Amino acid sequence: MSVSFEAKDTNRGVLTFTIGQDAIKPELDRVFNQVKKDINLPGFRKGHLPRAVFNQKFGEEALYQDVVNALLPAAYEAAVAEAGLEVVAQPKIDVVSMEKGQDWTINAEVVTKPEVKLGDYKNLTVSVEATKEVSDEEVDAKIERERNNLAELVIKEGAAEEGDTVVIDFVGSVDGVEFDGGKGENFSLGLGSGQFIPGFEAQLVGHAAGEEVNVEVTFPEDYQADDLAGKPALFVTKIHEVKAKEVPALDDELAKDIDEEVETLDELKAKYRKELETAKEIAFDDAVESAALELAVENAEIVELPEEMIHEEVHRAINEFLGGLKQQGISPDMYFQITGTTQDDLHKQYEADAEKRTKTNLVVEAVAQAEGLEATEEEINKEIEDLAATYNMEVEQVRNLLSPEMLKHDIAVKKAVEVITSTATVK
Repeated sequence: MSVSFEAKDTNRGVLTFTIGQDAIKPELDRVFNQVKKDINLPGFRKGHLPRAVFNQKFGEEALYQDVVNALLPAAYEAAVAEAGLEVVAQPKIDVVSMEKGQDWTINAEVVTKPEVKLGDYKNLTVSVEATKEVSDEEVDAKIERERNNLAELVIKEGAAEEGDTVVIDFVGSVDGVEFDGGKGENFSLGLGSGQFIPGFEAQLVGHAAGEEVNVEVTFPEDYQADDLAGKPALFVTKIHEVKAKEVPALDDELAKDIDEEVETLDELKAKYRKELETAKEIAFDDAVESAALELAVENAEIVELPEEMIHEEVHRAINEFLGGLKQQGISPDMYFQITGTTQDDLHKQYEADAEKRTKTNLVVEAVAQAEGLEATEEEINKEIEDLAATYNMEVEQVRNLLSPEMLKHDIAVKKAVEVITSTATVK
């Protein structure tokens, strides 16, 4: 194999390589033996067509496309390695020559990894809004949320108030004509929940069971039904019941109802404080990591980031997201149906941060290289075991799915992130 590389622009060039006859000839034999099984030619049994007859009738060249398709991936990979390139996007392949009896010549337009000139990445000073401190108010708020979850609705006399639930019948009309979906019976509506059109719920406040209320509202301009958007409507509404939330007393019995592992309210508060502290500590560390990485990227210079890298990152992130959904039993079609979004919407969502993620990855990789960070066999084995546990897979299955090079890269990157973040201080 002969290999050459011609730079055409920063991070772009043409890789030229050959595929030798020593690889072509056996592959021609294999492909011929494969295709002859399906050839029907008068005078010959199916699958027993001699090679010479095939070449005379169809020409050896008829096999070339299948042969080059089979040989190209490995040949391209070997050429990239020999040229010492780090290719970051799918190449554009051009077959230059496929002469009989000659080595085949291939051109590949490639995009290479940009140069990263590191700035300061250790001992950075960052500021974050997150805090590890947990206030009494936060603990009380968590308990109050759980307390409200245990609340019961009880029928009340008198007028409905904000926060009450009313059981209603309603009939909606526009210009005196009822419309689809504008009717309901014995519907439970929380006042202040925002379930209905803006202004609807507020007009029921102050009314009691047995009353009939003419609720007048205007549909929002962006309402999902085009024939109703922006139009005034009348809802004749009958109130059957008014229910108020009755929350249990804030005492030890409530604490036990919330969490069977505690005996007192004080124990519940202590447990919730610890949980909040743990969560805040994680959030704080994440915030410091994000800030430190962002500053390290700002301090670095990336020489002409290729657009193709951003596109590759978008597709990688989307595939990772959809793969996670699949593990939960959610197909892409189901996700798009549930969310009311499209593939294009998802692409735009990930595209927004793709450049930032790509730059961060490049800088972190450069730090790993600058620091000489490598993965040990013990670290690789632990990574495999952790992944197997996370995804409920056999260790050997994970080992077969992931190449050692990929695992070494991921571990080195994690170490680089640790170098950046562990040396950072918060001002």
